[in-house]
Amino acid sequence: KELSMTTTGKCLCGIVKYELKSLPLTSGVCHCKNCQRSGGSAFSTVAAVNKNDLVIMKGEGELKLYGDPDTDSGDTVQRFFCGKCGSPIYSAVPSTPDIFYLKLGTMDDTSYFSPQFHVFCGSKQHWVELDDTVPASQKMENFG
Repeated sequence: KELSMTTTGKCLCGIVKYELKSLPLTSGVCHCKNCQRSGGSAFSTVAAVNKNDLVIMKGEGELKLYGDPDTDSGDTVQRFFCGKCGSPIYSAVPSTPDIFYLKLGTMDDTSYFSPQFHVFCGSKQHWVELDDTVPASQKMENFG
């Protein structure tokens, strides 16, 4: 299924709402331990989007930032989340300053999603099985 040119999303409590004005550049799965911890799950599903195309429509003042310095990539990942319900909304990394990594679970319609990459697979949960047709790596080479 194709994503429309504008899509919407929100945090769990609905205080933060956004619009994405263009299609994601790519989307995939991060298996790093920090994504597992920040989302409380086995991995993080993300869409790499142009920074200028993600518009916070409501609740921008509710977004909180955690600067995550101890990462597999060596970059300090900026993790933006709702200060009320804790939903992770997007991440930013210095090595890709024009790209945000939008958390796919916050999108209203994720029916189009099919992973185009898997990264940091060295720390993936042992029970997670990867599709052999999707590129998988230990580094961020497939991001963005």
